[in-house]
Amino acid sequence: MKEILNITLIQSHLAWENPVQNRAVFSQKINSISQKTDLIVLPEMFTTGFTMNPEKVAETMTGETMQWLIKMAKISNCAITGSIVIKEDGMFYNRMIFMYTDGTYESYDKHQLFTLAKEQNIYTAGQKEVIVEYLGWKIKLLICYDLRFPIWARNTTNYDTLIYVASWPKIRITAWDTLLKARAIENMCYCIGVNRVGLDGKGFEHNGHSAIYNVLGESILQENPIEKETILYATLKADHIQQTRKKLPFLQDRDNFTFL
Repeated sequence: MKEILNITLIQSHLAWENPVQNRAVFSQKINSISQKTDLIVLPEMFTTGFTMNPEKVAETMTGETMQWLIKMAKISNCAITGSIVIKEDGMFYNRMIFMYTDGTYESYDKHQLFTLAKEQNIYTAGQKEVIVEYLGWKIKLLICYDLRFPIWARNTTNYDTLIYVASWPKIRITAWDTLLKARAIENMCYCIGVNRVGLDGKGFEHNGHSAIYNVLGESILQENPIEKETILYATLKADHIQQTRKKLPFLQDRDNFTFL
């Protein structure tokens, strides 16, 4: 397990249902990264915004955004993750891609679909837990509304890190702040949350608050919360996880049941 994992979070405005413009903007932002990084994290539906019009913007797993991710991961020499709209076998998915530097990838389909937006009527829910292994780290992938359901994040496999990518609105941002911290504490892991900023095509305002909490629920970002477009850097330390879990072996006392 690599002792230090360098993380870059890109908190950005998203052009509504405009993949070409969003890819161009993120290309510029990724090229401007000024610190060594192992993993770049982008928001939910980073090419389109949180749209319920997938027929207008959906791509395939060999489409332009996948090709862009392959290119950017190679150029940056680091992994990149974020979710996009995918059409597959006639169904639409809110799919999180974890792109490795060699062009291979893993993917996670959002499980808890957001009923207030009727997401469940448009997208197909994923049923598979996805934990990627990267540089010796075990990283669980999750998307936005999944955050409200702790059993879906339940740490029965001793993963090291949770990543939530989101389009979480300002009106409910207190829940975002609170639940990210709670997921870190209860699962004895690092918890990363990347949210967008700005108005979407439905008029909903998003104010960021991207964050990283350590095993004790402490923010490891120097400035928190952050409510503007920004690039954030942080370092995750394997020793912090190992030593804290050794000193406070709370995961050993978890109930003996599994959800999956």
